[in-house]
Amino acid sequence: MRLIVDSACDLSLSYLEEHNVIVAPLSVIVDDKEYVDMIEISNAQIYALIKEGKHPRTSQVPLEKFDSVFRKLAAEGESAIYIALSSELSGTYQAAVLAESHVKEDYPDFDLRIIDSRHASLGIAIIVREAVQMMEDGFETEEICERLTFMSHNVTSIFTVEDLNYLAEGGRLSKSSAFLGGLLNIHPLLEVIDGKLEAKEKFRGRKRVLNRMYERLSEATDIKDQTVLIVHTNDTETVNEMKEHIQAQFGPKEVLDYPVGAVISAHTGIGTLGLFFMNKYK
Repeated sequence: MRLIVDSACDLSLSYLEEHNVIVAPLSVIVDDKEYVDMIEISNAQIYALIKEGKHPRTSQVPLEKFDSVFRKLAAEGESAIYIALSSELSGTYQAAVLAESHVKEDYPDFDLRIIDSRHASLGIAIIVREAVQMMEDGFETEEICERLTFMSHNVTSIFTVEDLNYLAEGGRLSKSSAFLGGLLNIHPLLEVIDGKLEAKEKFRGRKRVLNRMYERLSEATDIKDQTVLIVHTNDTETVNEMKEHIQAQFGPKEVLDYPVGAVISAHTGIGTLGLFFMNKYK
């Protein structure tokens, strides 16, 4: 049994390689030049380009990439689980479904399970980390898929951004609201709900939006059994403060942080901070 993810999960390539996870990368487009995520461009490079005033775009995992990965596994007699970026945020999930149908024409017995994570960034990573652990612990495929599907419906993915213009360019906020919000130091609380990105609340100043994130964390069940994840664009000072606060106030099993990947930061810009956990844990 092999595990497949796409690069929108924002886990490090070293972690994925260590656990023998196959990565299907999306692409980042800068000045009409396309770069394969994690291979031809890094998160640090995309941060630098954004600071230079560039506005990157992204492209889904090509169907041909999925066909190649699936076909190789099928030929080797392997089974696999692919945990996909939300189907509401990208065509990547649908490309995988189409590639699966093509491959099964030649390998009808190929056992592939495609799970719509309904999330992005570390919302996917929480699910992936659980899948890795369950596979290493020897759980059966059906048990793993049942657990991962449950998680996809119970992960909380909340975050805020510094530059509202990136949300405006993505159609998540009007340009006038972005301009006014910038003047008033507005920080939105964004959430992935049913696979879609929604702006839920707005706050004056980053401290207030962070406090609201902590309130949301306090509403979750069984935090002491969970690993809480933080995503950021190299804001070490704030991340350390968040980790210390969360550990002291809520006592989770652990708090880990990861930098925002190139694909996600292309849509959110510099200054992104996110918090990811299970709202219902079992």
